[in-house]
Amino acid sequence: MSLYAWIIIGTIAGPFALSFDKKVHFYKFFKYLAPPLLGVGILFILWDEFFTRNQVWGFTPKYLMEIYIGNLPLEEVLFFLVVPYACVFIYEVLQAYFPKVNLIRFAHLFAFSFTFAGLFFAMMNLEKWYTVSACSLTALLTIWLYFINKKKWYGYFAFTYLVAIIPFLIVNGILTGAITDQPVVWYSEMHIMGPRIYTIPVEDLFYNYAMLLPVIAIFEYLKKKWGYRKGQ
Repeated sequence: MSLYAWIIIGTIAGPFALSFDKKVHFYKFFKYLAPPLLGVGILFILWDEFFTRNQVWGFTPKYLMEIYIGNLPLEEVLFFLVVPYACVFIYEVLQAYFPKVNLIRFAHLFAFSFTFAGLFFAMMNLEKWYTVSACSLTALLTIWLYFINKKKWYGYFAFTYLVAIIPFLIVNGILTGAITDQPVVWYSEMHIMGPRIYTIPVEDLFYNYAMLLPVIAIFEYLKKKWGYRKGQ
């Protein structure tokens, strides 16, 4: 078993096992979650494939099972299903255990911060593919979903992101070389700004945000469209 595979297993094991918790009943949401996981996952896999082909980032073979889909290791493909699953699980847990928390001011500050930072970093780094794509997508999604469409669930999305930042830093830290001689996932210095959170490029904060936000947006849309009611 590869190091990357163990990371994937460790990421999904807890959330999946707790999906049958009596208070959250996360398994009841599977039919609403499957379409956004697959739809957004495919788009991010295509993005990943394009960047891998163009050496924006890549993978160190000794940490992989060396089973590939295109240019992507199987573990990387699974990443786009496992991480959003775990995050949406956290999202539902927070709503179940903190149903009355007031997130209005926090949501506004969070949305403004990511929009401003995303636009600023993108405009200042137009020649850096990873920076401009991750940061601009984050800003545009936030403007559309929060400032224009005023989605009420955004506060819990922001809350989820804040809670998930701890496991995110652990997982991405391992992937980017925090405990290994070489990183599992490496980045071309030509396409990132440079600053890192220990070993993690700052762009990863925006990349994960941009991956999770549309998953939750479609998830919430399908819950509403297909008539989900609390307690069902």
